[in-house]
Amino acid sequence: MSKSGRIRQDSNLSKAIPFHLQYSFGRFLRIGFVAPALALMLPAQTTPARPANTPLNSAAKTIQTQSAGDSANTLEPLLKQFVDVLGAVQTQAAEKTPLDRAIYQGAIPSMLRELDPHTQFFNPEQFEQLSEMEHSEQKGFGSIVSVLPGRVIFLQTLPGSPSNKAGIMPGDELVAVNNIAIGNLEPEQIVGLLTEARQQQITTFIRRQGADRLLSFVLSPALMDSPTVDRAFLLSPGYGYIRVTSWDMQTSRQLRDAITKLGGDQLQGLVLDLRDNPGGVVKAALDAASMFLQPDQRILTARGRFGDPQTADVPRNVKPYRFRLSVIINAKTASASEILTGALQDHDRAVVVGETSYGKGLVQSVMPLADRTGLALTTAFYYTPSGRSIQKPLRNSQLSETFADKHQGEQPTYKTDAGRAVRGGGGIQPDIRVYPAAPTRLEAVLDASGSVTQFATRYLSAHSKLPDKFAVTPEMLDEFKVFLAQRDIQPNLSEWTRERNWITSRLKQELITQARGVAAGDEIEMQRDPQVQAALQAVEKDTLAQLEQTRE
Repeated sequence: MSKSGRIRQDSNLSKAIPFHLQYSFGRFLRIGFVAPALALMLPAQTTPARPANTPLNSAAKTIQTQSAGDSANTLEPLLKQFVDVLGAVQTQAAEKTPLDRAIYQGAIPSMLRELDPHTQFFNPEQFEQLSEMEHSEQKGFGSIVSVLPGRVIFLQTLPGSPSNKAGIMPGDELVAVNNIAIGNLEPEQIVGLLTEARQQQITTFIRRQGADRLLSFVLSPALMDSPTVDRAFLLSPGYGYIRVTSWDMQTSRQLRDAITKLGGDQLQGLVLDLRDNPGGVVKAALDAASMFLQPDQRILTARGRFGDPQTADVPRNVKPYRFRLSVIINAKTASASEILTGALQDHDRAVVVGETSYGKGLVQSVMPLADRTGLALTTAFYYTPSGRSIQKPLRNSQLSETFADKHQGEQPTYKTDAGRAVRGGGGIQPDIRVYPAAPTRLEAVLDASGSVTQFATRYLSAHSKLPDKFAVTPEMLDEFKVFLAQRDIQPNLSEWTRERNWITSRLKQELITQARGVAAGDEIEMQRDPQVQAALQAVEKDTLAQLEQTRE
């Protein structure tokens, strides 16, 4: 399963979907993990309104002062015009429009569209839902499955989870949920079914290799703990790999624990994978930056239309790690992840590998209003230490000179501490651009058909436990080739020869995944991931030092 296909299914990169989904042609689905869903309605970084002395409140106070001064000359006649139009609509329009609809769905959203697409108004029902979601809990069944058209294969059940306690095993096939058959459903329909199922007790029907009848399991969702630092292992002796999927209050502690597990200061280099990381709690990213940057170095600046710029610096008492560092990003790396990446790049602390990040650098305040309504208002933008705006350009934005189109499509240039040129214009651009490997025709067929997963399931049911140093043998490849032929998949000799290394790696990954868990299978996948291998090579060869010598 290609890691490059791993996504959080939300075009705005928010933690809005209540499960973790991975896919390329087949799909991995972690059933029922619910993230706090504040971002369901707020695709930008949000901060709640609070009485503390923050830049958001400074801006609000300034706005109030300015509004009071301008009301006599500007606001009063404009409000009168609005009331006149509203009155005419209410009394003379051919069709009557409910007043709350005219205000909540018409006038207010139209006004906010002049600002930016992330500023939103919440009517009483929406604001109540938002408040409830802030306190949502993570519930689910603790299963990781491969989702294919009409098929769902269990790859792993987490220890102590409902699915694990019930006795579901890797390789089991989910046939039906609450008497709803899986066989005729498309992957999107299956995902919807499983998402809905996590809300209540369900009855699952399982087909197990070697069993002569379907097995039935009753599962009740339970609180689940899904760590945001979900992978940590050595890519090669002395060089570690850590994946961070999002940022919450526990992430910095988990990151430090993972580094310690891999060797701490004894490491020669670390690959930090932030692909598909949509952001989260900014403080967690600031704490992570303090693990690698020097005391008193700038991490970010937040600037808005009102008030003084707010800054965040590395604390003076930190002792940062000194091993070499590379960071992998892609188009779904956003918000807090971009803050960390931009700071590490501007201070020449890490080589950034991959693709240009999403470009989401907004500060939003969620403000309670009258009559149980609310407003999410963009009040500032985040900037990297060199002055680059993280936020990609937005039409009609009046809050930052970043969006004034002064460069007529050209990206402004900034300098790192060492004098290297880095580009602005929104998002973080990598130092080394590497794209995910595009699947070949045979790879696409094998993943889409689920052939590798099915073969692994059958193989493990017929053989004893995999040896510690398991390797795919030529005899196993021949067996797999026969298995494919029985399913009318018959690559020609040149195609099979050309894809032999990929097939070997993919088989090994799937067998180890089902035998030892998804994390163990991911270690095999990273060996053929071009972005991970480029990031590893960057720290092994100290590419950052070479980049510092090539200044524009």
